[in-house]
Amino acid sequence: MRDIKVYYEDRVVTSTNCTMNVSLDFFNERLKIEDYRGNIHSVHKQVTKLLAENPFTKVIIKSRQEDWKTLLSYGYQFEALYSGYFNGSDAYSMAHFTENGRRSSEYWVYENETLQQVQELERTLVVPSSNGYTIRQAQTKDAEELAKLYELVFEIYPTPMNDPNYIRKLITQDSIFYVAECKGSIVSTASADINTTYNNAELTDCATLPEHRKKGLMKILIAKLEVALKEKQVYCAYSIARALSFGMNAVFHQRHYEYKGRFTKNCNIFNKLEDMNLWVCDLSRR
Repeated sequence: MRDIKVYYEDRVVTSTNCTMNVSLDFFNERLKIEDYRGNIHSVHKQVTKLLAENPFTKVIIKSRQEDWKTLLSYGYQFEALYSGYFNGSDAYSMAHFTENGRRSSEYWVYENETLQQVQELERTLVVPSSNGYTIRQAQTKDAEELAKLYELVFEIYPTPMNDPNYIRKLITQDSIFYVAECKGSIVSTASADINTTYNNAELTDCATLPEHRKKGLMKILIAKLEVALKEKQVYCAYSIARALSFGMNAVFHQRHYEYKGRFTKNCNIFNKLEDMNLWVCDLSRR
């Protein structure tokens, strides 16, 4: 089993004028400021101290509307907009890079072309038939099988989804998993990671075995997760999809999510640091 700390360490950082919830993401060589209170100048000072202590090449801050311009003055750049993230108010994803190699993307133009092709697809909320498959919510007893599925689908993944203990922890906390089964075996899955403080959810951990792709399973699972979120009065749903993946971007475009920006070399997935697209949906408008 992989130690979760190899991947990341969550920490609360405090100073006289600010408090921050940070993730020291060692596996993806990035520092994430998931939440903060107080003076944005003090936040930047604390970020600078953390960078001096750790060899991160990217910093990501989910900024309030009133702070993103100040972060621009410190050399950050805007990457994407989480519409409605903070209980209805927008979050501005601001990035700071410490290496030129992390700042530049070799695939940006190709990813733009892929995005254009995706956005030309017809949109529909009609859910495909699940003929031959059983769709259900996952339980902790499924953790071992889910871990094996993720290990088969992804050579590299930004979180330890090949660890059944990690999956059990997610299921027992604030994540909802749905799975598709064929002949009693899980062949596809997706989850919703709920932020109970700000009432939003990330649709994530989407995986389907190659022989069961192009059957609409992911659209079915995403639709199930959306219903579960609305039942919990969570209306801000978003997903971060590989910019190189036509299929996953197509799923969210067709389900009426809006493209809100791209994160440069955001995380290690498949076999390298990859750019990721942000898709956001206001489920209350469904």
